[in-house]
Amino acid sequence: MLCLGIDSGTTSCKALVLDPEKGRVLAQARAPHSFVADLPAGAIEQDPAVWLAAAEKAITDCLAQIAGQEKEIAAIGVSAQQHGLVALGEENEPVRPAKLWCDISTAAQAEELNRAFGSSEQMVRRTGNAQVPGYTASKILWLKQEEPENFEHARTFFLPHDYLNFWLTGERRMEFGDASGTGLLDVPARTWYEPLAELIDADLLAKFPPLRSSKQPAGLLRTSLGEKWKIGDAVVSAGSGDNMMGAIGTGNVSPGRWTLSLGTSGTLYAFAETPVIDPRGEISAFCDATDHWLPLACTMNVASAVEQMQALFGFDLKTLEQEV
Repeated sequence: MLCLGIDSGTTSCKALVLDPEKGRVLAQARAPHSFVADLPAGAIEQDPAVWLAAAEKAITDCLAQIAGQEKEIAAIGVSAQQHGLVALGEENEPVRPAKLWCDISTAAQAEELNRAFGSSEQMVRRTGNAQVPGYTASKILWLKQEEPENFEHARTFFLPHDYLNFWLTGERRMEFGDASGTGLLDVPARTWYEPLAELIDADLLAKFPPLRSSKQPAGLLRTSLGEKWKIGDAVVSAGSGDNMMGAIGTGNVSPGRWTLSLGTSGTLYAFAETPVIDPRGEISAFCDATDHWLPLACTMNVASAVEQMQALFGFDLKTLEQEV
């Protein structure tokens, strides 16, 4: 039995084929993501079609490396950048590009949601998290206020990994881990916080896929994709956000372990058997992908800060390392 892993990040999609019984990676590949150009300051968007094209390229490159063994792939799992807003219309096509986690053009909407419940501290008491621009809730309110036509045409709201699961299976699903990063979940209860959703729009929750355990699979691989890739009836796992899946990948699934992840952003997170709520809202209270919890601290700029230093001084990477 082989497993196919897909990680759709901010700047690229990576895929690998793993033999779990032997603990061996048999193939791996990467394809870049492009961004929507010429947006206002603070706005960062991607066309979801870019994710699908990059995922298909990375997957087919991996399959070429294991030619003849494709039918041994029995399971597929997706990890992806969190918080992004994918709005689909009646024909299941995006009504606009996805606003990403690092898009801070929705700061006014995040503050509006906090104020509606008194303050960010009051919001933490209700959901476990304060509203920040990175979360999905403020992006949905922004869409309703700034692009009401697109909001009205939207029939389904997905997170990036949910959209990739939908592409792979045709099933609409949302699991607790990634959903907790929308800002709309009552994290300790693992249910939508209805007063907040209704404040944004009375019909908002009807546009979300069914919420379910992170341990339940998303579905089976679509027949059309299975035939194209010469893969059989592979199970597609629920998957989750990149930090939730990173916790599993680093063995961070029991108390006392921590994971430090340094990429486009920087995160530090741990496993918890009960919800961990920071009354100041500085540590995010998330669900993990094992039906437990994942307290997480985040900074938005890590690798991008290094790249900015390179640009400012005109250093290539070797020169930068020498100067450091």
